[in-house]
Formats: sequence, structure tokens, C-alpha cells
Amino acid sequence: MIRVGIVGFGFMGRMHYRNWLNVAGAELVAVQDVAIEDVKSRLGTTGNIAGAADTIDLGRVRLFSDFDAMLAEMKLDAVSITVPTFLHATLTERALKAGVHVLCEKPMALTLPECDRMIAAAKSAGKWLQIGQCIRFWPEYVAAREIIQNGTYGALLAASFRRLGSLPNWNPDKWFADEQRSGGVALDLHCHDTDYVHYLLGVPRAVFSVMDGGRRHMQTQYLYDNDAAVSAEASWAMPTSFGFEMSFTIVLERATLQFDCTRNPAFRVCPADGAPFTPELLPGDGYSREIEHFAGVVAGNPLPQVLTAGQSRETIRIVLAEKNSAQRKEIVHL
Repeated sequence: MIRVGIVGFGFMGRMHYRNWLNVAGAELVAVQDVAIEDVKSRLGTTGNIAGAADTIDLGRVRLFSDFDAMLAEMKLDAVSITVPTFLHATLTERALKAGVHVLCEKPMALTLPECDRMIAAAKSAGKWLQIGQCIRFWPEYVAAREIIQNGTYGALLAASFRRLGSLPNWNPDKWFADEQRSGGVALDLHCHDTDYVHYLLGVPRAVFSVMDGGRRHMQTQYLYDNDAAVSAEASWAMPTSFGFEMSFTIVLERATLQFDCTRNPAFRVCPADGAPFTPELLPGDGYSREIEHFAGVVAGNPLPQVLTAGQSRETIRIVLAEKNSAQRKEIVHL
């Protein structure tokens, strides 16, 4: 049985809380938040994915306002770090140095030196560091990658990925709107699809990105040597009435794969020689599956490698190149 704590109890902290309760072999024993006295008043806050606002019974865990006190008193095996991005590196390093495995929410950090410090701390401590790149575990994205890798419908010709919504407003001090703390739409939102493109096709040869003047909507073209037309679009510029959309269209030689979380069915395979169909998908969602994977690694179970901290660092490098490209209005080579 691994003993688990959660660091930061906003929207994502509650999402991790809900999912940790369902992990066999794990016991959630502590929650830490610098504003722990205000946590109960924020339990109903919603975000862009359903589930985190579900009823939560905090009576089953010890509550802490001090991070180091939780580490010292609770003899934890692992923590979920679900705090604002600018705090990721510092708290991850402190947890690893205390001998605790870390699942840190995405994006990994705001800068490459911070990523390098996190990786070095994990290596020095001999502990597992996993970044919450949940799309690598999302059932529809997993199915799409398997179809592409199997080659059933031929080579990939084109792919476009979309992640569209309004500026997050569920955080008390509006830190999402501060690019110095959140990394802006590029690092906080768009990094999901950049990471999936990285997972699917490797590091691109170059990127070309554009952003609107308010830096809330961006589009990127990923350039590969095989000339596949691969792009991603992310937005915090949508009106609240738009809701939230994550979607993709992947064009293969003999089929198109389509996913849109706002549709039913959300995922379809459209072959050139038959009717559209939805294949059997893994149970759960990206959050539950990434947490189960992390718990399995910590427990020492033999599991296929889905991601490493080094790969998450490379995703940050790609996103920073995209931001650079948008600022310079030119192609940036990687």
C-alpha cells in the first residue's frame, strides 16, 4: 500500500483526489494547500473537465497548510503536485529530496533550466518523476496512436489538433492570466497537443507558430522530414458560451480518424472502404489512467514506458520554440 499526499487543492488537486481514491494499492492520507482554511469553500468550483467538483469528504485525510510539515509527519511514498506552474520546479525538488516519488501536473515547468533541476533531483533521489501529460493516456488518443503505429490504414498524411475554450477563471487569484506564472495559453493549454504530436511523431525538425495580439489564441505548424501536414490550435479566446472542445482529425492513406469531445460518438474511424465505426476504447480517462500508471511504477510493477521526465522536458523545449516562432514571426528550427 503506497501512502499518497496531494499538494495544492484547486481544480486539478480535486481531480487527482477523486482519482486517487479509486487506485487499488494506494491510500490517500494527506492534502496540503497554503490556503487550507479556504479549501472547503472552494470545493464546488468547476473547470473545463467534468468530475473535479464532485462531492469530496476531507474527513478521511489530514489537512496541512505547510508543505514541509506534511512531508515530515506523514511518511509519504508519493505526492501529486497540483499547484500553479511557477511553483512546480521548487516543490518537486523538495519532495524528491525528501525521498518521495512525484507526479507533477503539466506543464513540467516554465523554463528548461527548471526542467533540468527537476530531472537531476529525481536522479539523485532515485525516485520516479512523472509529468501529468494526460493526453498520452486518454483512451481516444491511445487508440489513434495504436491505429497509426499498426499501419492498418497506411501512412499518416495530415493531422490537426484543437483545444479551445475561454480563459480559466476558477482560480482564486487569476494566475492563469499571468503569463509569468502560468506560461500562458502556449504552455498551459497548447502543451497537451504539442506533447501528443511529440509522442506520435517525435521532435519536429522545425515549428512555425502565430498568436493573436492578446496572446490567447495560437496555431502551430510542425515541420517533419516526411512532409506530413501536422498542426495544432489552442485558444483561451472563446466566449464562455462556447464551452470547451478538444478534438483532432488525422488523415491516413485509407482512413480518417476523427475525435471531438463535444460529439456523440466522440471518436470515429472513417475507412475508405466501409462505414464509420468506433473501436473499443480503454476504460476511464486520461487522468485516471495516468494516475494508475504512476502508482504502478511506484509500486514496482512492470509497465510499458509511456513517458519519461526527459521527454516532458523535450515537450517544453518544443513549446518554447513555438512561442519564439510566434514572437519572431518566422520558422524556428529544433
